[in-house]
Order: sequence, then C-alpha cells, then structure tokens
Amino acid sequence: MIRVTSVVHGSIAEEIGLVPGSELLTVNGRELEDFLDWEYHTADEEFTIEVRQPDGTEMEIEIERDLEDPIGVALEPPRIRRCANRCDFCFVDGNPAGLREVLYIRDDDYRLSFRYGNFATLTNLKPWDVERIIAYRLSPLYVSVHATDLVVRRYLLRNPTAPDILPQLRAFADHGIQFHTQIVMSPEVNDGAILDRSLRDLFEFGPEVLSVSVVPVGLTEFSKHSRCREPTAAECAAAVATVEKWGAESRATRDATWASGADELYLRAGLELPPEAAYGTFDQFENGVGAVRFLQRGVREAADQFGAWRGKRIGVVTGTSMGALMPQVLAPLRQASGADIELIVVENSVFGGRVTTAGLLPGRDMLEALKGRTDLDLALIPGEAVNDDQLFIDNLPLTDLVAQVPMPVKLSKYFVDALDE
Repeated sequence: MIRVTSVVHGSIAEEIGLVPGSELLTVNGRELEDFLDWEYHTADEEFTIEVRQPDGTEMEIEIERDLEDPIGVALEPPRIRRCANRCDFCFVDGNPAGLREVLYIRDDDYRLSFRYGNFATLTNLKPWDVERIIAYRLSPLYVSVHATDLVVRRYLLRNPTAPDILPQLRAFADHGIQFHTQIVMSPEVNDGAILDRSLRDLFEFGPEVLSVSVVPVGLTEFSKHSRCREPTAAECAAAVATVEKWGAESRATRDATWASGADELYLRAGLELPPEAAYGTFDQFENGVGAVRFLQRGVREAADQFGAWRGKRIGVVTGTSMGALMPQVLAPLRQASGADIELIVVENSVFGGRVTTAGLLPGRDMLEALKGRTDLDLALIPGEAVNDDQLFIDNLPLTDLVAQVPMPVKLSKYFVDALDE
C-alpha cells in the first residue's frame, strides 16, 4: 500500500477522485509497496487500480490514458532501507547531538540510488531486491565500491559478511544494469596499491561501469578519529596521479575520462583542477566531482542573462571548501553580469571546521554572516543547504533567515537559477 500525499489539479488522479490520504493498494491485482511498484505497473495505457479512500471506502478504477499524460499524484516516501555497515568514516556517526532525527538514519537504499543518485553499497540486498532491480531495470545505480579487494572492502565497511562487489556487479550487468561508482579514499587503507588495483578492476570490468570517482574521506569534529584520519596533501597528490593514470588510459581506449577525482581531492593536494572537457557529461557533479568546471560552464552558457544584475552588490555565501575554489567561478560571473560580487565564506559551527561543504552550512551561521550587511542588494545562499521542508541542517527555517537579514535572499545551486523570479 502507498499513500497519496498530493494531487495535481486537473490531472487524471483528480478526475478519478484521488485525494491526499488515498491509499493505492494494487495495480492489475499486484500489491504495491513503494513508488517503484507504482511507476513500473502503471507504465501502460490501460490498467486497473484498487484504492482505499480516507473514509475507508474501497473501489476499483479502470484507467485509460495516453502514455505522455502523467497520472498526477505525489506519493509518500518509502521507508528508508537502513545501512548494514559501520564504516569508521560514516558521516552519520559523526553528527553532533541535537539535530533532526532523520539525520541520524544511516541509509543504504538501492531505490534512492536509482531515483536520486544516492550512493549505496548493495550489502543489504535480499534475493527479492535483486529480482526487483533486474525486473524493473533500475539503471544506472550509484554504488560505493571503496575497494575491489574483498578483505579491504569488508574492513572499510566494518561488515564481515559484505559480498564480493565485482561478482555482485557482474550479476546485475549481465541483465543490462549499469553503474556509476565511487571510492571514498581512507589513507593507509584503500589508497596506494589498493586504489590502483580497484581502478584497474573497475576499468577491466567493462563499459557497464560508466564512471568512478575518488573522494577523500571527510570527518567531522565528532567522527572516530582514533580509527580514521583525513589524507595529507602528499597522499591526495598520489591519489590524483593514480586517478589521472586511469583517466588517460580510458581516454586512449574509450575516448572518455572515465576516472575522476573529486574537486576536494585536488584542493587538498594543492593541484589545479582538470579542464572542463575531462568531466564529460558531469555524471558525478553532485558528488563534488567537477563542481567548479560545471559552474563555470553554466555561467558561460548563460552569460547574456546575467545583465539583470548589472551594478548590483551581490554576496555569494559558501563553505570553506568551495571558498578556496569559488574565485575561479566568480571571475567570469563578474564579467558577464557587471555586478560587484563578494564571496562570503562561512565556517561551520555545528560540525566544526573540518566540515567544509556548503550544503551542510547551518542556517544560523549564514544568518550571522548576513544580518548586518546593509551594503548588499542580494545574497545567494547554497540551494543544497535546505531540505524539502525549507529547513537548514540546524532546523532554522529559511523564512526565519529571510526575515532577519536586510537584503533579498535567493537559494542558488548554479547561479542562473537565481535569475528566476
């Protein structure tokens, strides 16, 4: 059973009488568990659904539609599949006390991997999960490999029953499933020769592995520092060399840079980022891979739209990580817009200075940075810093921040999105 949370006005769903709170029971007699079942079994022109309305009335409805016509319902999110691992670098275990309850859920859900690009380890799959992935053709999946050596991978995951990842991926690949993969690099564990072997194994796996990213492990002030540490500049530089070796190999044989390091890896190593062309279609942009080049491209392609900002004083709020890289983006943005753009770098008071990503900035830290800035005409704050309920990581509502600062505020991920009214 799946519960409807909202119905689009004028849609098929409204026409047949669905309302928020309606329970979708079956499609063509097949019971429904989550959005995957609903989307798969309603991908036809004709089907029959069983519904239980909020007043308890049950009814059977036959639907006929053109395939391009959406049904028009939003569904409650599925119950999140919990993680079976206990990684030393797990960010959830590095959370301080007092945050939202959902932030303490260690998720590892293949459904969210397919739908949202969340990375999953695939260590908690049951036989029927495997059957669903294959039957529903959930491709591509985003998979945290970390190491192809089974012993090292089990050590990293702190999971002695984790399956051997390459045979597991092959079983899916034989049914047409493809993967974007990541390796979170923990120094003295899966770097060096282990990293080189992992990249070799994934490259030799074949074209079903669409990409691999190498991301340096990141810790909060509350993480397990006795068990895990962040890599040094030299260790990051060595990892970059290994990644670029396999990137060169893939360009020579596949005409694409298949392996990439996260921007953070280059930043910590003190090295210049690869050129824009190296990132292809930016498949792992939201994993911090090619974020700077992606933003630069967006500014360049939308340059003629930024004239609306000419003469304005604009503050761009970001975390300390992007603070070191953002000048490369803001220079062309200043030129395109004619605006006076100031970079406002904010340090994280909730997780500590080790957590540098803009998406985890607390609302109160941004509020503190902006509340006295009467000299700004506009402030842009990271769009990824609020959740679907418009709450920051520290539970401050976006509306509270907006009400307490002296300038208009816009959420922005790509700059051009801040031009929309």
